[in-house]
Amino acid sequence: MTFIDDLRSGIDRLSEFAELDVETTALLPSVCELSDNAVRAAFDTVANHSRNLQKLELALAGVIAQRSSRAAGHKGLAQTGGYRTPEQMVREITGVPKSEAVRVVRVGSSLLDAEQGAGSDDELDVDAGAAAPPAREPWHRPLRDALLNGAITQAQHDVIRRGLGEPPAVDGRDEAEIIEVWRVAARRLVAESADSTVEDLAAAARAARDLIDPVGAELRWQERHAKRSFRMRVDADGLRHGHLVFDDEDADFWQSVLDSAMRPRRGGPRFVSEDEAAAARDLLDDPRTNDQMAYDLITDVFRAGALAEAKDVFGARQAGVRLVTIKDAVGPRDAFGRLLAVAHTEDGRVSLPGSALDRALCTTGSVEVIVDACGNPLDLGRKERLFSARQRLAIAARDGGCMWPGCERPIAYSEVHHIDHWHEHHGKTDVDRGILLCRYHHLLLHNAGWKITRVGKGEFLLHRPPGTAGPPIPLRSKSPLRWLFDPPPRTGWRTAA
Repeated sequence: MTFIDDLRSGIDRLSEFAELDVETTALLPSVCELSDNAVRAAFDTVANHSRNLQKLELALAGVIAQRSSRAAGHKGLAQTGGYRTPEQMVREITGVPKSEAVRVVRVGSSLLDAEQGAGSDDELDVDAGAAAPPAREPWHRPLRDALLNGAITQAQHDVIRRGLGEPPAVDGRDEAEIIEVWRVAARRLVAESADSTVEDLAAAARAARDLIDPVGAELRWQERHAKRSFRMRVDADGLRHGHLVFDDEDADFWQSVLDSAMRPRRGGPRFVSEDEAAAARDLLDDPRTNDQMAYDLITDVFRAGALAEAKDVFGARQAGVRLVTIKDAVGPRDAFGRLLAVAHTEDGRVSLPGSALDRALCTTGSVEVIVDACGNPLDLGRKERLFSARQRLAIAARDGGCMWPGCERPIAYSEVHHIDHWHEHHGKTDVDRGILLCRYHHLLLHNAGWKITRVGKGEFLLHRPPGTAGPPIPLRSKSPLRWLFDPPPRTGWRTAA
């Protein structure tokens, strides 16, 4: 079936809905007459049709960019149409924001690059007088294939490509081997894309890049750290404004401060002490908005400084940044004495280089969690009904946040669910029988008939409520450490650099 045939097929499926065969001015009231099942079917059809049109839009945007290069000058495709850049042409024709136009051109250019850079070593002409050999197949070719096959969207393509960056040139290492490592990483991220939000996929891509390029991780962290800034301004009404640019580590610390104080308003765990429950009720009854409370909190912290007792400011959960790394994966040191290693914040959103890990080990120490080869923490028994703080730490390192598909709730807002009920199934309070769920999804699971199972050390499976069709849904960890516990089938993939 050709591309045009796919478009015709989409239009044909939409034409089956008689409610859509009306004048444009009558479309909205007519759509409201569709049944629930018809709305779902029509929306699926529209989404598929839109994805097909986006493929063509991206291809055309790539051609526009290619034919509007700086070398083309005023004779470029965009320039001859009166546009200064390809991005301006896309923005003004489509009416999308500048950031969206930039992404369309960027992804379209990547698709053409993957297509035109294709080649294989079998095609090389060994004759000395032959033309230059074709370029080696780009590492991001799997992303192009996945987008054209409908496996990923343009947004997913963009965050994977940008997150992984470009393979570094390393003295003494075969370029083809390094490129293959990036290609394997791209394939794995494509495989995870169906169960990941765009934001989670972007974080996973950055985490994967830092794991396979720890030397580059240190340089990237230094560049981002150098951009930190704070400035204030006064507007025309005399109101003062502040603008902060965080480095990665301090941003996570500030987020931890806010999460620790605001958890009751943002869906924090229910299983807390009576004192914590009372404080949570007071916070919920507070007339201030969340933004106002966040401002007051940061101001209080700033004023109190080191003189404040942590419990007076944060309550039971003290703010802080937990870094997670694999003990045996900590490598040697570079010429400046910095660890060649990568650590991650507890939720996996931020990667930090060996120098930051080294400082944390020096100032705050570490807690060792022993796991098996697949990342499963060791069993700790059935002595207690609730999971201990140490068990929660182990589960958090494994799960990285609420494990429900598509949920972005972080570790701080998650509870540990016993997949084997304590009373009915004599379930053990073991880390391999517990899983992180946010308050909402934990309640949904118990109240709506969902169920989570696990056979041995295998993957967690989410089963739909009785009477609902569909296979079990595999639950994938949100933690970047899953890349260490379950590496791609290639020896030495982590040590590209």
